[in-house]
Amino acid sequence: MSKLENIESQIEELSPQELAAFREWFTKFDAEAWDRQFEADVTAGKLDSLAERALRDHAAGRSTKL
Repeated sequence: MSKLENIESQIEELSPQELAAFREWFTKFDAEAWDRQFEADVTAGKLDSLAERALRDHAAGRSTKL
């Protein structure tokens, strides 16, 4: 059994209360991981071209207020 299959099996055995607590924990864990990856991408300049394009489009009048 793979590590993932083992985790899945253990999750399936959780009580409704344990599953709710796990879901809450995982939501926070996943959001924090996403934030770390986003910050790493910003620091590495991976989003620079997108920002530059958005600013050019805005300066050219190709944007609208939300």
